[in-house]
Order: sequence, then structure tokens, then C-alpha cells
Amino acid sequence: MNQEKPPLINREISWLYFNDRVLQEAADKSVPLMERVRFLAIFSSNLDEFYRVRVSTINRLVVVVSKVKEELGYNPKKILNQVKNIVVKQEKKFNSLYEEIIKELAANKIFILNETQLNVSRGQFVKKYFRDKILSTIVPIIIDDNQPFPELRDRVIYFLVKLVKNSSKKQHIKYALIEIPASLDRFLVLPETNNLKFIILLDDIIRYSLDEVFFIFDYDEIEAYSIQITRDAELDLDKNVSERFIEALTKSLQKRKKGKPMRLLYDSGMSLDMLNTVVTKLELHSESLIPGNRYHNFKDFIDFPNVGEDYLEYKKINPLPVKDLSIYKGMFELIKQKDYLINLPYQSFDYIIHFLREAAIDPRVISIHITLYRLAENSRIVNALINAARNGKKVLCLVELKARFDEQANIYWTNRLEEEGIKVNYGITGYKVHTKICMVTRLEKGKKTYYANLATGNYNEKTARIYCDHSLFTADTRITLELHKLFENIEKKSISKGYKHLIVSPLETRKKLFGFIDREIKSAKAKKKAYIILKMNSLADELTIKKLYEASSAGVIIKLIIRGMCCLVPGKEGFSENIEVISIIDKFLEHARIWIFANNGKEEIYLLSADLMTRNLDHRVEVGFPIYDKDIKQEIREMIDIQLMDNTKAREVNGVVQNKYRKTKIRIPYRTQIDTYNYLKNKN
Repeated sequence: MNQEKPPLINREISWLYFNDRVLQEAADKSVPLMERVRFLAIFSSNLDEFYRVRVSTINRLVVVVSKVKEELGYNPKKILNQVKNIVVKQEKKFNSLYEEIIKELAANKIFILNETQLNVSRGQFVKKYFRDKILSTIVPIIIDDNQPFPELRDRVIYFLVKLVKNSSKKQHIKYALIEIPASLDRFLVLPETNNLKFIILLDDIIRYSLDEVFFIFDYDEIEAYSIQITRDAELDLDKNVSERFIEALTKSLQKRKKGKPMRLLYDSGMSLDMLNTVVTKLELHSESLIPGNRYHNFKDFIDFPNVGEDYLEYKKINPLPVKDLSIYKGMFELIKQKDYLINLPYQSFDYIIHFLREAAIDPRVISIHITLYRLAENSRIVNALINAARNGKKVLCLVELKARFDEQANIYWTNRLEEEGIKVNYGITGYKVHTKICMVTRLEKGKKTYYANLATGNYNEKTARIYCDHSLFTADTRITLELHKLFENIEKKSISKGYKHLIVSPLETRKKLFGFIDREIKSAKAKKKAYIILKMNSLADELTIKKLYEASSAGVIIKLIIRGMCCLVPGKEGFSENIEVISIIDKFLEHARIWIFANNGKEEIYLLSADLMTRNLDHRVEVGFPIYDKDIKQEIREMIDIQLMDNTKAREVNGVVQNKYRKTKIRIPYRTQIDTYNYLKNKN
């Protein structure tokens, strides 16, 4: 193998180019107009999280750059500068796309009005709405040099207001802050006129009514511009998993709102004196300043109301049935006979709800064990578990309290479950539990029989409608007995080795993965057919990348499907000539993790909860599981083949990070998500 330093793309830079692929969907004119608006919202939401987590981490590294630079292999300060340059370009592209989409909405008789575009009747409607719904929620803060500058909360929109009083001798200027209330709807649909639809944002309703907010001040001019702070979201937690842990986490969530500012997003129309006022008061550095448009927290546009025709959105799909799996015939008896695979969102998440519902009322079921990472707001999963406990079943839930940005919700669900007498395990000290597994124990002829559900995605019925994942039902004892062992370990807050069928992080996944790769290398050297196909969200672990380079150099054909970060550089002479990487961004979020190995002609397929990142391999509890059922193996393989043929929504991922749409020799258009739905529909 080449002795040169293996090529790597910095993970932050790679992530930004993934988010650029999201922006491409907003630019794609074949995407329905309302969906393009939502892709702008997803881009914005992604970027917020990136600054809260990744940029905050790099900022910490800058402080100890002399010690860290050599170990990291890059200069954190240089990366921060690169990040800013890329983000500024992306924000310009974002703003340009927003203006383009506004014009296209107008062409469809949908108009987003600002405060300067209201006629008399619509102005009266807006003023009434402001007085009835908004005015009582607004308390401006006057900025006084003799008082500390107000603490700006994370990801909250503020108006910096400038009040000007002109006199013959001097111009008097006063500044104030208004917090835009997040509790109110961001969009107001105005009365329709001549079949024309009008929408105004909460921001502009307030702008239109500033005179009623500052009526007690004597001023000649008033102007307001949006600003938004993104703060460091990392937490310093008590590592002891106990009741004190919940208290520590709750306090840390409060601190999160007051973390160090990572980014100031500001309306680029703001005057320099106004910007300098904020920058000086907050003691910000230039790399933290990102010019934007007049509307921040653009993630709210995910809920932008479609007041137009149905064709402005993607057509809703009807979830398909899973062949021979019925919720009316008794799922346990069916699963006992064979394995079943649910392909989300093409097939219904309701199968999983009914699996737990049946367990809750079946007199032969004695216990349910489950790991919960991210839950829906009104979780039917939790309701089924509560009902099981009320029916006398032993229910043990592991709720991962450190699920980033879902901590508050998970604390709520933990308390709710415990109120119902359900035993809740808060996790394993030192490890985040990210696996998605469930096991039902049933007494059959006096013996315990285990039924399992293992998945690549969360037990969350909301995200299951938009995330592409796989969920396996099985009673195969090769899997269920090992799952029983794993749950016993989790209950004891420990992890052990020795799994023959499951792939369990943090102790065995890396070793098993490298063993699978070595087996393919051996086959390639013996001139046998050798290939690896991996699908995941992110590839960032350097040791794994080096191992894949080794396999490529040995002649193993490697195909990677990676939605997000990819630090591997494909097609590099001497390292990765045999590696191809594509990324699929479309209507649904590609979330599944799949491993496929040639295995000397006896192809093996695994589904996993883990991405190939160091944290997933070494610092989290994750589970991969083999697919033994021949029909399911063929189904997964054929769906992967569909993805590998995509020439519509697949992008090439390479070292020059151009995000070019992938072209294939076949002229017939292939589009993964449409073709997968049709494949499953025709099959069943």
C-alpha cells in the first residue's frame, strides 16, 4: 500500500458540502415550489446545529492550538477561516435562492408581503392582529451604556431597533432590543383578494407596528433589523448516571442558552453603526459575523403554509403493506414462522406500534425491554409501554438522556414512564446508548420465547414518515438470545464481548468490521470476487478510512452511499482507485446503515444503528444485526442496487467537493426513492 499520508477531507468542510447538497435541492426547479422552501429551511436548521456543536468545538481547540495542531493534523484556526468563507458563499446562494423562490411564488399567485407592501385594508387587519395577539408579548429593552448589555438567548430572533431624533444642533440616537416571541405562529395568512393569496411574517407584523411599541418616545425615524446569536451547545455533565444526573442535565440545558456566542447572523441591510454596537457589546470576533437576509431562524419555514395548489408539494404516499404481515392475525404467531422487514417510510411504522400494543395486552407476554433515543412529541410508543405496565408486564426502558437537542423531551418522558411504575435505565456510564432495539419475552408452553425488533432508526413515528430506515422483526434464536444477553448487560450498566451474530459497539464493532474487510482483501489477493458496499449517514473514522484504502489497493471493489460527511477521498491514485462514493438527497432523508460483503460468493448483509464515526465505534452502545432470511436479503440487495443506479438525485462525492449530479451510461432516469416505492409496491 502507498506509504504516503492517506488523503482525508476535513470533517467540518465535508459537512458543509453535504449541506450544500441540501441547498441544491432548493435550487432544483424540478422540485415542487413548497418543497424548495422547506429545503431552504432544512439547510438553515442544519447550519444552526453545525455552529452550536462543531464550530464551538473547533473554537475550543483554537485556544490550545500549539498542543493540538500536530495531533489533529490540521490547524483549527485555519479551518475556522475556511468554514466562514464557505458559509458566507452559501448564505449568498441561500439569499439569491430565496429571492428567486419569492418570485416563483408570486407567479403562482402567492405573495409574501413585508411591512411596506400592505394596503389600507390589509394594514388594518395586521394592526388588529398585532394588538390582539402580539403586543402583550413584547417588552423592548432600551440599551443603556450604564447597564450591562442584555443576554441574548440562543437561536432567538431579536430586532435591533434604532430610534433617531433630529434637531438643528445634533442627532440623538437610541438603541433598543425586541425579542421576537417564538411562541407565536411565524406566518399570518391575510385575507384573499381576487384569488390572490397573501402571507406576512411575524417579523414584518412587528416592524409595521413599531410605532405602537415605542409610542412613549419622541423620535423622527425608526428602523429595525434582525440579529440572531448561535451559542455553544456542548455540555459539561455529571458523569454519574443517577438521579443527580437528571438534575445536572437539566441545569446544563439552562446553561446551554448562555453558552459562548459562536455566530452572529445579521441582516446585511443593517447600517455599520448598528452592527458595531452589537459586535462591541457582545465582544465578538470577525470570524463570528455572518451576513444574512432579513429573516433569521429560517427553519420555521419548514411549516410554511401551502395556500396554493396541491402540485406545489410532493404528493403524499400511502404506506404500503408488508406481504403476509397482518396486525389482525396476531403478530407473534407470524413472526415465529419467519422474519419480516419494514422499509420506512414506504411501509407503515404502525406495524411497530401494533407489535408493542399486542405485547401490552397478550396474557402470555411477561416483559418488554426497549432502548429509546429520540421520541415523537405525542409518542404512541410510550403509550403502548405504559399500557403494558398497567397490564402487569415488566417494562424496562433505557432512555438516552444525552440525545443531543432532545434531552429536555427525554427527561419529560423519563418522568412520565417512572410515574407509571416503569423501570427506567438512564444509560451506561461513559457511553451514549444509540442502538434501536426492542425485545418481548413471552411464555410459551412454560418456556421463555423472545421476539425482537431491531432497527436502523429511532422509535419515533414522526420521523418514520420522512426517514428512510429498516426495521426487522425476528424470533430467530441466533439473534434473540444474544439480544437477551445484551439487555441483561444494559440492565447491569455494563457491556461485554463474545457476540457471534450481533455486532455490538463499543467493544466489538471495529474489530468485526476490520475482519470483514480483511476477508475481502484476502479474496482479492487470491483473484476471487471481492467487494464491499456500505451505506451510512457519515464516514469520518480515520482508521476505517485507512482500512478501506488498504482494501481498495488490494483490488477490492468498494461502493459507498453516504448522505452526509465523507472524509474519505475516492478515486485517488495509490489509495482509492476502486472506491466510488455517492450521496442521495431527495424528498426523504436517507438514514439507514447497511453493510454488504461478497464473502467468497456467500454474500453477507448487516443492518446497523451505527455510522462509521469514531464516536459510534468506540464511545456508543450500537447494534448491528445480520439478515439471515433469504427473501429479506434479496429485498435489501435489490433496493441497494436501485440506489447504486440513481442518476437523478445521486451526487458524486470526491476530493474536489463539486457535488456534481451523477451521470450513468444508462440514459433511463433512475430515482432511488420513487423507484424503491414502486419496487415494493409491485413486489407486494
